[in-house]
Amino acid sequence: MRPAPAVRAAVAVSPHLDDAVFSAGGTLAVLAAGGWRVQVVTCFTASVADPSPFALSTQLDKGLAADVDYMALRRAEDAAAVALLGAEPLHLPLAEAPHRGYTSAPDLFAGRHTDDDVAGPLADALASHVRGADLVLAPQAIGDHVDHRVVADVVAALRPDALFWRDTPYVLRRPDASAWQGVPRGVEQPVGIAAHLGTKAAAARRYVTQLGFQFGGPDQVAADLEALARQEAGRMDAPEPCEVFRARSGIRL
Repeated sequence: MRPAPAVRAAVAVSPHLDDAVFSAGGTLAVLAAGGWRVQVVTCFTASVADPSPFALSTQLDKGLAADVDYMALRRAEDAAAVALLGAEPLHLPLAEAPHRGYTSAPDLFAGRHTDDDVAGPLADALASHVRGADLVLAPQAIGDHVDHRVVADVVAALRPDALFWRDTPYVLRRPDASAWQGVPRGVEQPVGIAAHLGTKAAAARRYVTQLGFQFGGPDQVAADLEALARQEAGRMDAPEPCEVFRARSGIRL
């Protein structure tokens, strides 16, 4: 008897609890449907018992009471979303930027603080997950959020052969935005996701706490994601709606 073929493993490294699904959910569904073992490793998911005023405001402005464990709620949303794609969630216990001394929304997009040393612990936490994977996906950090930049830098150091996605919904607002300078140079590759657009939208809608801020509400999610996928196809002259990744020349999904 011939041995069963080895199952290939893909790891998507998501800064926050929604980034991988919003940006690359169609591709993750394509991989899972093709027999890959797909894991979504989300970096900044720790609950913080005594959040700073700015950190607390990020849940209060979504109508959540101060005593709600916001990150626990988001971890549950992520588990439900990732499962819809046929993938497995893993949540690293590192704190988001508002819990690391960033004090306002503009501060999140103004560059990394000199005393923010999260990159080292993140690299340590990620290394065992990404080094043995057949394929690693990560953000280009379009939009300039400090957490996205840190993740892009760390993944590029650990796996320069990673494929880097165009961050959604940032790219909806800035379709011509460039990748963060820490992302390796390479070529753009489209991945057709026509058969999985509905699944991606259904997964994205599981992030109930984020939909108003990111998409204007749940009713707009599917339309926005499909419009973006078609826009990307037009930009790449691809035959079907797609998600686009940057990869070193010669690396193919």
